[in-house]
Amino acid sequence: MGLDSTTEDIDIKRFTIEAQEGDTPSAQENGSLGDRQSWTIEQSEELYRINGWGEPYFSINAAGHVTVSPKGDRGGSLDLFELVQALRKRNLGLPLLIRFSDILQDRIERLNACFSKAIARYKYPGVYRGVFPVKCNQQKHLIADLVRFGQPHKFGLEAGSKPELLIALASLTTPGALLICNGYKDQEYIETAMLAQRVGQRPIIVLEQLEEVDIAIAASRNLGIQPLLGVRAKLTSKGIGRWGGSSGDRAKFGLTVPEIVQAVDRLQEADLLSSLQLLHFHIGSQISAISAIKDAIREASQIYVELAKLGANMQYLDVGGGLAVDYDGSKTNFHASKNYNMQNYANDIVAEVKEACEEAQVHAPTLISESGRAIASHQSVLIFDVLGTSDVTTALPPPAANKEHLILRNLYETYHSIRVDNYQEAYHDAIQFKDEAISLFNFGYLSLRDRSRAEQLYWACCGKIQQIVRQQEYVPDDLEELHKIMASIYYINLSVFQSAPDSWAIDQLFPIMPIHRLDEEPTQRATLADLTCDSDGKIHQFIDLLDVKDLLELHPLKPTEPYYLGMFLGGAYQEIMGNLHNLFGDTNAVHIKMSPKGYQIEHVVKGDTMTEVLGYVQYDAEDLVESIRKQTEGALQDGRITLEESQRLLQNYEQSLSGYTYLSR
Repeated sequence: MGLDSTTEDIDIKRFTIEAQEGDTPSAQENGSLGDRQSWTIEQSEELYRINGWGEPYFSINAAGHVTVSPKGDRGGSLDLFELVQALRKRNLGLPLLIRFSDILQDRIERLNACFSKAIARYKYPGVYRGVFPVKCNQQKHLIADLVRFGQPHKFGLEAGSKPELLIALASLTTPGALLICNGYKDQEYIETAMLAQRVGQRPIIVLEQLEEVDIAIAASRNLGIQPLLGVRAKLTSKGIGRWGGSSGDRAKFGLTVPEIVQAVDRLQEADLLSSLQLLHFHIGSQISAISAIKDAIREASQIYVELAKLGANMQYLDVGGGLAVDYDGSKTNFHASKNYNMQNYANDIVAEVKEACEEAQVHAPTLISESGRAIASHQSVLIFDVLGTSDVTTALPPPAANKEHLILRNLYETYHSIRVDNYQEAYHDAIQFKDEAISLFNFGYLSLRDRSRAEQLYWACCGKIQQIVRQQEYVPDDLEELHKIMASIYYINLSVFQSAPDSWAIDQLFPIMPIHRLDEEPTQRATLADLTCDSDGKIHQFIDLLDVKDLLELHPLKPTEPYYLGMFLGGAYQEIMGNLHNLFGDTNAVHIKMSPKGYQIEHVVKGDTMTEVLGYVQYDAEDLVESIRKQTEGALQDGRITLEESQRLLQNYEQSLSGYTYLSR
């Protein structure tokens, strides 16, 4: 990942100890020794990059808690930790998805303001009419908010399938707002979109396959409706990053230039060329480099003016999605970031289109964008708690009363000899002696208890070496993996497959950090493991300034206190793409809106119960209970269970069916 010239390297203040022979603390003990007073919230801000990816919505307050400013820089903030505590008292268990309606409104207003500013700056003779792609987040309350917040801007919707078309038709009530109809289409889809004109909708059917041209012509004749049509172009200009293949001749959707010409000819023959009013393209989601956007706009603008010259009644240019989100806060062209801001994006689109239209003396189009990720990502925060940890114990075991096996004596000697000037050699000696101990055990020459002591000594050596390595400016290549093998595993009350599927499927990075204790030094280094019994149910890639890091800095757990983590910028795609691995269902969700008295809860959407998720896989709760009842009756007759035990089993079974699929603390 490249660096902005104004960005300085992170200088993480690390806890140090002078290790004495025989008393190296364990990993858990190390965490408890951190000096709370020596760590500042500014260091937490730098460590977790919150000022980069979180601006202007997320920050850290003096109490060391994450705060949320749902209206951005227009004032008003909430303490996220206190909000979670208050929601838990309302019987909303974790994991909990918190949606901030004001953030959604602010994103829409910012996008429209950027285009308005660009239009004024370049004296563009057209207007901007954005649409939200329903596929990014189809949740009912969110779509309703989008339509409501978009009304002042005539903000519309984009449907990519027949079910999404049905949502859009029923939800979009804004006069003059556009309904962009994308995706594969059959006769019913196209007829429904055309008929929607009769009820005041403004649907534009984007033709993406040549077969759809013929269907649209036939539907127009049968219904007697002059449709609004567009074509999606397969640009030769390439996107960048994970979705770069969305454009080009072999892209999944769209028409090549020869096919666009064929579509024009067919529409002209059918006397429907005046219906062709829109050009659409999409070069991929999360375009991290502004240069790729410029190239695509330049090519698309030329296609647009040439279509106008061919006689099409061109009115709209839809630049698709691609407006990126800065997930890691680096402001670079790294795939999890972007090297431009929203205003740069609007400026380049407006300037390129104006120049092309002026040169060709073609009327400037209404500009449309489908910026779903940039609108929806920031508005939700997923909060989950840590259930427990698996830590490497580095405490030195006490010496044995009797003379020990030679391999154990060698490991003790290695431990006591570790110094700054020989730690690398000592590390290799410890590995060798551990391997020899396992080999001796496998051949029956070492007892189980002695093998246990050998492994304890090995980890004690690693712990002592790690304390030295942390103080070195240069870490030898053969010791780079030490921090991984010494890392903790934090077990989280979450299903990665349900709540962060892109993290698992395509290694998408999301900012993850504690939402409290940020005035304390996070002395632990950890990966996150979820509740599923799947080795892929983990998160082991985290945002960093210089590169992706494989461990997250966290605080040691306190026995009587919860430890809350937040995953941010996950408001697009994650909710709808989640799956039911191990039958962990949808999480609880709550909609929060700022009010003069602080905040109000607009909606509470309860997460799935076990009965509901079992129903998804065709199990009937009553049948399941009846099956257990019969088993308990049989066990009662055989004397294998008491009446009290049978009733306790049935009670627990029925209560579980009505309960949340996640764990309660």
